[in-house]
Amino acid sequence: MSILAYNGGALVAMKGKNCVAIAADRRFGIQSQMISWNYDKIYQMGPHLYIGLPGLSTDSQTVLERLRFRLSLYELKENKRIKPQTFAAMISNLLYEKRFGPYFVEPIVAGLDPETFEPYICNMDLIGCLNVPNDFVVGGTCSDQLYGMCETLYEPDLEPNDLFESISQALMNACDRDAISGLGAIVHIIEKDKITTRTIKMRMD
Repeated sequence: MSILAYNGGALVAMKGKNCVAIAADRRFGIQSQMISWNYDKIYQMGPHLYIGLPGLSTDSQTVLERLRFRLSLYELKENKRIKPQTFAAMISNLLYEKRFGPYFVEPIVAGLDPETFEPYICNMDLIGCLNVPNDFVVGGTCSDQLYGMCETLYEPDLEPNDLFESISQALMNACDRDAISGLGAIVHIIEKDKITTRTIKMRMD
């Protein structure tokens, strides 16, 4: 088993019309052993900026704290909110610095530009290679299943409610086909004037 799959997990982010969504399952386990069903894998880094950290949980916590430190320094020095593109480059630099002994995380960034409110999503591998598509990104142990579901359910320029429906159905159906993710999910819908957070009930076996 890959070390990236040691704790399990599934994350997905999607673009909508002037909005963006990011969702993750709530399971925390050690291989097939379930430890907790309310573990957070998505973290708010700004008013319209979120990061998802699938992979090895200990490395996720380390990367999160280092990113919070670098983000605070950036915003103190520049005296402005960081753009999602800049934040993604910051993460990529952090991961590439450790390329010979990498952090076992594959981050997903979702947010709106603080000036234009343009939706932005990206993901990257464990050494920081960026992937910036126009539709959706996935991460975690059921990436193959998520790709299939997102290809089926995604449509361009979805309104926030339709985007929630698409991303939650994609995540729920993908997790049903993966033994080490699931046990409920959390979805954040990021809009210009508000952020809506919803939890989803799923199979608990």
